Amino acid sequence: MISRQPLSFPIDWVRDQFPALRRSKGNQPVIYLDGPGGTQVPEQVIDAIADYLRTSNSNLGGKFVTSTQTGELVLRARIALAEFINAREPREIVFGQNMTSLTFALSRSLARTWSADSEIIVTSLDHDANIAPWRLAAAERGVTVKTWEVCKQTCSLDLEDLRPLLNKRTALIAVTLASNASGSHVDVRGVADLAKSVQAKVFVDAVHFAPHGQIDVQSLDCDFLACSAYKFFGPHIGVLWGREELLSHLESFKVRPAANRPPGKWETGTQSFENIAGTLGALGYMRNLASAVNKTSLADAMELIRNYECTLSQRFLAGAVRIPRLSLYGITDPLKAMRRTPTFALRLEGVPPDLVAQKLGDIGIFVWSGDFYAVDLIKRLGLDESGGVVRVGFVHYNTVEEVDRVLEALEKIAYSITSK
Repeated sequence: MISRQPLSFPIDWVRDQFPALRRSKGNQPVIYLDGPGGTQVPEQVIDAIADYLRTSNSNLGGKFVTSTQTGELVLRARIALAEFINAREPREIVFGQNMTSLTFALSRSLARTWSADSEIIVTSLDHDANIAPWRLAAAERGVTVKTWEVCKQTCSLDLEDLRPLLNKRTALIAVTLASNASGSHVDVRGVADLAKSVQAKVFVDAVHFAPHGQIDVQSLDCDFLACSAYKFFGPHIGVLWGREELLSHLESFKVRPAANRPPGKWETGTQSFENIAGTLGALGYMRNLASAVNKTSLADAMELIRNYECTLSQRFLAGAVRIPRLSLYGITDPLKAMRRTPTFALRLEGVPPDLVAQKLGDIGIFVWSGDFYAVDLIKRLGLDESGGVVRVGFVHYNTVEEVDRVLEALEKIAYSITSK
């Protein structure tokens, strides 16, 4: 029997923090399952952005109070993000427009260190933001690109398939921490161990994983990691972490008067300080979540979230298997729910994914359909020419009752097909 939810998880308190959750359609609350494309934000984030714009709006470098306050805000945000991912130094935290832009910028710089016989490895599991930048950079340098192919059964990556791709010419492995389409986790620490055997660098896309569990760049032993605050309850802004020695020595592409040391050397133009304030607000919300159960750290909050979301995954997986004509892609065993995020790729036989998403949207259940820029994964599943998949993405503000309502809605759609 699957428990309804951990008694220690303060779900009522959590839902009170998110004003979007008060929206309804008809006589039912809306269910937001679009989190993999961008989560809703707590009131604390909204207040942080508004407060900054009301009281401290300024650029950096001025000899006046609002400029000083903005500088202090940016430093506090770097310190909080360093804790969030367990970076050694706040100066290892770089802000940017989004993960994609930051990855393109870094790929251009790293490519300058590659020789003509270098090789890089990308995967067929990743979002294209962790594939295209590296392929384009490699093409400019005449560098060979190898693809670490996804295991179709689990929609994940097997380290044994990586080994034969590695050699002394391997310069970089670009890999995701969790699939944004299927939710499957990747053993990034195992990747890093193999990469070190050939002195290759590892770049990790943690965008999808970030709202679902603790990120520890020391334990992962990677060299770079990127995420986006709007996926972990904040505003639209990208975050890049890199080892300080690498960020210091790599050449960045900057205008001449700008800083020549990290993090400033990697931040082009004026940053979105109001969104940096909002990101700090999102991390403050997570800290308050930990406090709600007498914990203290961001790591405590993320562990609490991970355990709670595991119950949502287990319930969804246990119920989905009973729905006729429904196919799930990725890890489907409820006992292995800790090896995935609560993000599910599915198809209902006979119904195009766009139509399923529309039918669910019509009753106030918001999901995505398509490929979500996981282009290679959807192609390898043979679904690229038939609309991709429906993506159902739970986060910690969702409830067990919402899981049941979604399963019921999918079952009704499935039975409406079989009755025809």
